[in-house]
Amino acid sequence: MSTEPTDDAVELALAITRLKARIRAESIPRTGWSISQLAMLARIIEAGPITASELAQAEHIRPQSVAEIVSTLKAEGLVESRPDLTDGRKSLLSSTRAGRELREQIATANESWMAHAIDAVVGADDRPRLRDAIGLLNRLAEVDLRPAHPHRWRA
Repeated sequence: MSTEPTDDAVELALAITRLKARIRAESIPRTGWSISQLAMLARIIEAGPITASELAQAEHIRPQSVAEIVSTLKAEGLVESRPDLTDGRKSLLSSTRAGRELREQIATANESWMAHAIDAVVGADDRPRLRDAIGLLNRLAEVDLRPAHPHRWRA
């Protein structure tokens, strides 16, 4: 299997980057929050209560980055922590009401912009293709490419 990026891989990465930037520009209220902070808040809401190490693994980022983001979210009253009753060395993170309200506001704006963009670009004949593409994108996001064996890759 080749490790060189294919034209499709490069084009897909560029398209996703452009779409994320457009969603941010069009739909995220001017809150001053970064995409990373909002993604972390969303993960805490969806998966919480959750530990910082579980967040790092789920978001595919370094624990130090999680600590910085969580510190900011806590300072702004969007996230709180409490001791893990099963392991006192750990803390569990969960969202506050303010965090859930911010996430809902942003989700509503995202969905509204995306729905309008889809209506403007995707005709009825293309809707099944769009649904197929969404499925493919979700499968790409979930694939585990860690080697099962040092000399072989698996998908």
